[in-house]
Amino acid sequence: MADHSAAHSTLEVTIGAGVARVALNRPDLHNAFDETLIAELTHAVRTIDADPGIRVLVLEGRGKSFCAGADLNWMKKMAAYSHAENFADATALTTMLSALNNMSKPTLARVHGAAYGGGVGLVACCDIAIGTPQATFALSETRLGLIPAAISPYVVEAIGARAARRYFLSAERFDAEVATSLGLLHEVVPEPDLDATIERVVAALLDAGPQAQSEAKLLIRAVAHRPIDQGVIGDTAKRIARVRATSEGREGVAAFLAKRKPAWAPRGK
Repeated sequence: MADHSAAHSTLEVTIGAGVARVALNRPDLHNAFDETLIAELTHAVRTIDADPGIRVLVLEGRGKSFCAGADLNWMKKMAAYSHAENFADATALTTMLSALNNMSKPTLARVHGAAYGGGVGLVACCDIAIGTPQATFALSETRLGLIPAAISPYVVEAIGARAARRYFLSAERFDAEVATSLGLLHEVVPEPDLDATIERVVAALLDAGPQAQSEAKLLIRAVAHRPIDQGVIGDTAKRIARVRATSEGREGVAAFLAKRKPAWAPRGK
């Protein structure tokens, strides 16, 4: 397992039993991000993704909020930047979001409190998102005279263009029930049950084949929003033929037929 002991000023990273828990740790600022948090989260995501001993990433926030988006002091500083400096800064943000979205491993957002602006982007970049009834959401950029550009590909993918046309333009807040109806959250549970629900989903993820999960994520990207033509049909046939022949594929089928746990499954359960 890689060394995850690097000090973080904006994150709290905990590794154990194949699970990395990355907490945004600026509670006094509602975990709003600045250039330091962006750099540290990018590094943490890439390091975790490269670690074969880690199977799942859980992203959460310390304090009252999940993530209130961009730090206003950071935004004020950026307003005085040159175009080149602004572009470089924006590129760092898009790089962070892309790194999280394109992780080869399952990612799970634990959402409580406020998720605004870029915080909605972080939720949308995760494979699975579970929140509490108290979670609130807003794509608040237009209220500041800005646009949610960096997060837009991931949010539109999650909630669809029609919902984006409302919430990008109005910047109005919406609750966990609406977030679930839009597809941003997968599940809403009472706050006392949140951690137990996260653990249940993590356990399910750990029972699945890690290589198969990576392949499944690539598969979704390959077939989503494409017509079901001969190119797609042929590609899916090639993918399953290749995966069946892998050592993990053979082990999974053999374990099922023998009514035993596959080699990758956690022991002692």
